[in-house]
Amino acid sequence: MEELHQPVLCQEVIATLDPKNGESYLDLTAGYAGHADKILAVTRNYKDSTLIDRDEFAIDYLRTKYKKSEVEIIHNDFYNAALLLIECGKTYDMILADFGVSSPQLDNGERGFSFINAGPLDMRMDRGQKLAASTIVNKWHPRELEKIFVEYGEESPGLAKKHARLISENRPFNDTLELANIIAFGEHVSKSKGTKWFGKHPATKVFQAIRIAVNDELSIIEKTLPLLPKLLKPGGRVAIITFHSLEDRLVKKYFKENSTLGEESEFQLITKSPITAEKLELVINPRARSAKLRVAKKR
Repeated sequence: MEELHQPVLCQEVIATLDPKNGESYLDLTAGYAGHADKILAVTRNYKDSTLIDRDEFAIDYLRTKYKKSEVEIIHNDFYNAALLLIECGKTYDMILADFGVSSPQLDNGERGFSFINAGPLDMRMDRGQKLAASTIVNKWHPRELEKIFVEYGEESPGLAKKHARLISENRPFNDTLELANIIAFGEHVSKSKGTKWFGKHPATKVFQAIRIAVNDELSIIEKTLPLLPKLLKPGGRVAIITFHSLEDRLVKKYFKENSTLGEESEFQLITKSPITAEKLELVINPRARSAKLRVAKKR
């Protein structure tokens, strides 16, 4: 099948996880199998490996791609899937979590993640859930919007307040382009008029904040990290890729605290500092520019 998503830091993931023939593999965010395909090509152990994703489009792709193999595919968010696997007593030699939004999600305007292409205010990774971006944008109180723009978008308080005011005063919004235009150009441009922006788009942090709030991303990460040791065999490795400082801060803090407990430590750090993309990868895949990879090994 055609590769739909260019996996970031793929060579670095392979080098640090160091997969071997026969080892088991758990992918908490399998997406379109960008990393999984490369790792499973080495291990050849499909029956003891598990691929998880909360996006039904990704799940459909995985089921088609691996329909002739024994790999386990789970449609769920990685926290609830992890709880299920622990309850079943499953453990693995390798775990990977890539917390980024996939290219098909970003490029398909109908998913509502993009501020470049007009699409519905959706942003749900799991379209079975009730909360969508439209509810946040059109119904939340300006103070609630301001709060998530600061906390989840890492926007300055002044700009967060300005964005929240613009949104509340220009409701309702029907699509992502209308929202992006108001953030970028204020009331001085038609909401529905297509506009171009050169450089980092002013709506980047607003869209990040709304997406995180819609999918409860940080809470799910924070709850899942302490479950990792229960899913790893002794000597097992875990690799985590983050794309903004809020995610990376949670991962860094967890690994640092866990690895410095002396005899009670469950993890030994393989990467003392995060691995980032080389210049060549950035040319091929600019979305890798903010990716950070941290890897640890279970004692």
